[in-house]
Order: sequence, then structure tokens, then C-alpha cells
Amino acid sequence: MSLPQNENIPRHIAIVMDGNRRWARARFLPRLEGHRQGVKAVRRTVEACLKFNVPVLTLYTFSAENWNRPQEEVSALMNLLAIHLRKEMDELIKEGVRFQALGRISRLPQNIQDLVSELENRTRENNRLLFNIALNYGGRQELVDATVRISREVLEGRLNIDDINETVLSQRLTTAGMEDPDLLIRTGGEQRVSNFLLWQLAYSEMVFLPIFWPEFDAHHLQMAIEEFGRRERRFGASV
Repeated sequence: MSLPQNENIPRHIAIVMDGNRRWARARFLPRLEGHRQGVKAVRRTVEACLKFNVPVLTLYTFSAENWNRPQEEVSALMNLLAIHLRKEMDELIKEGVRFQALGRISRLPQNIQDLVSELENRTRENNRLLFNIALNYGGRQELVDATVRISREVLEGRLNIDDINETVLSQRLTTAGMEDPDLLIRTGGEQRVSNFLLWQLAYSEMVFLPIFWPEFDAHHLQMAIEEFGRRERRFGASV
């Protein structure tokens, strides 16, 4: 696998991993098999980001809206998540990956909360790649939570209302301290952000791929990075 030809590597890549269930349906397989294969694609993507020297990777793993899926599927997803958080822990530590979970983690099952906390603590000093997974996450919910934090600080006298600006809000988001994504990739053929990083994606380049997530590999990541390198990013300024 060769590195992308351009030198313009995104500093933060965010991915909407769409198509696990449709991949399985097309092959007359159970939904859970699609999710299992999707986990393999996650591992391939982390490995590729390490090889391409991408500093930050954020994956939309379980949205706040995913609770509306059939209970049997949600339970299976939680079990699969627990298994793989535990399974991948030593490998992430070995490879110098720092793990972080974004979202309303306190509302997840206790065993998931415990695993997330352990993995975050054990990888805290790693710096090759910051690997974020968005769990029980929704962009609108994140903005509501940030607004509540700011309101509380104002009421308690710790923040002056006239000092509220974009930086203040950004610092109250779950991604506080990170650069916003340069590149958003979505698989599955859909062309929408689906309540993912609504504030942070304001100036992100977007690449939509007509493949299902279980098919995603280093080649697709390289294609997206090379497409990113061809984009002219002006951030509202004239040429």
C-alpha cells in the first residue's frame, strides 16, 4: 500500500460508517454479520491512518437516534462493542493510539462506560493517532449540552454573557481542544451528515462513497485523501 501522492494529508478525518445492514441484506446474511464486518473495516481504517500519518480520526459509531432500532439489534451492538473495546485495547496501546469517546457516555450501559474509561485512561499518553468514537452522540444534542453548560456558568457568575463567542462554545463541545475535521467521508451512497459534528463540519470537505462500510479499506481512504488534496479550500475568502 503506497502513501497518498499528494502531501496535503488531512489533520482530522471524520467518517460516517454507513451501510452495515444493507451490506448484510444484499448477501442474505443477518444484520449482526454486517456489523461484525464493519468492525473489521474500523481496524483497517485505524491501521491506514497510522500509515498515512493522519493525526485524528473520528468515527460515528452509535448515534443518539440508533436507540430507535429494534431492541435485539441494539443489545447485539452493545455486546459487539464491549467485545471489541476489550479485544483491541492492547493493540491500541502497542500502536501508540490514544482512544477517546464522544457523546453522552453516561447514558450507555455500565459495562461500556467502564471499558471506555479504562481505555481512555490506559491510552492517555499515546500520541501517534487520536482515535475518537462517537457513542450515543448527536450533533444537536451536543449543542444543547454546550448551551446548558454556558448558561449554568453565566448563572453562577463564572462567565460574562458578553464574553460568549464561537471559541467559548467550541470549548464546551465534546471535541474541545481538537481541530475541526478537514475531511468528512461517508460510505453507503447517502449524501448527508445525519446529525454528526454539526458545528465542527462547517468548513470540512466532504467525500461520499457508493460503497458499504464493510467494504471500506486503505485504498478507499487513500482515494478520499487524494480527492481532498485536489480541493481548493478558501474558507470564505477570495482567491
